[in-house]
Amino acid sequence: MGGHDSGISGFAYRVVAVGGTRYRVGVAGDGPPVLLLHGFPQTHWCWRGVAPGLADGGSRGRTVVVCDLKGYGSSRGAAPGPQGEGYSNRDRAAELLALMAALGHERFAVVGHDRGARVAYRMALDHPLVVERLCVLNVVPTVEQFQRMGDAPASDFWPWFLLAQPPDFVARLLAPPNGELAVRHALASWAARPDAIAPEDAERYVRAFTPEALAGICADYRAAMAFDRAHDAEDRAAGRRIACPVLVHWGAAEDPSPEGPLPVWRRWAGEVCGAPLPGGHFVPEEAPAKLLASLRKFLS
Repeated sequence: MGGHDSGISGFAYRVVAVGGTRYRVGVAGDGPPVLLLHGFPQTHWCWRGVAPGLADGGSRGRTVVVCDLKGYGSSRGAAPGPQGEGYSNRDRAAELLALMAALGHERFAVVGHDRGARVAYRMALDHPLVVERLCVLNVVPTVEQFQRMGDAPASDFWPWFLLAQPPDFVARLLAPPNGELAVRHALASWAARPDAIAPEDAERYVRAFTPEALAGICADYRAAMAFDRAHDAEDRAAGRRIACPVLVHWGAAEDPSPEGPLPVWRRWAGEVCGAPLPGGHFVPEEAPAKLLASLRKFLS
């Protein structure tokens, strides 16, 4: 979310600085903590249909924490290195761990969509004593994703390659108004219906896709090539697995196979459950009620 947009209803916001990054953090509810992490090309606003219900769950309510990923929306960190140094999933997971500790949460659950899911499962792998439960939406691990793209290239995966190009090149290519075109194309083409994201919500994501944010977003994708893929490959080779229970959801229109990515995640974790939800890539916005119901059950 851009710095001038209001936050999710019912959430109290404050700025928390950790590791050189300033995060605008929203918190609501009372109960065991859960951190929600968004994906590309969005901000934490994607949780607006899920987060309030998670916080206001009666005896099953949670303390819900939302923020923009480092480099996205209103979160601003140090300038990235040429390969995306400082913006790898490992780096960002460690910062968010420090953020949650600053809020008083030493152990918590984490729910991630798209890029946020990659930070989330890396957090669970690197910090098994901290992450109690993990939910990943619309992803497989990064090393597996690169192999999938190599086996069957898909035009929908253009951000992986375009945004990983040298930053000066991408900055000029996606300078206003071209960045707006990229955001609107992703929102319309990855959802099950082109109008699944309401115009006023799409407008928020467009406003948040500033040249300053683009630098961090591109660092995310460069780091995926330079670091995240290697970190995953090392863990896979060493047989490291996610220790906590894992919930996996994906959009039925994005992956129509009945098992979806479950067989992949069962190679990475011992306790995995999940199912498709209606819609395409943007599960938190295309199926918020069904996702909320599933999360309440999984987190209780």
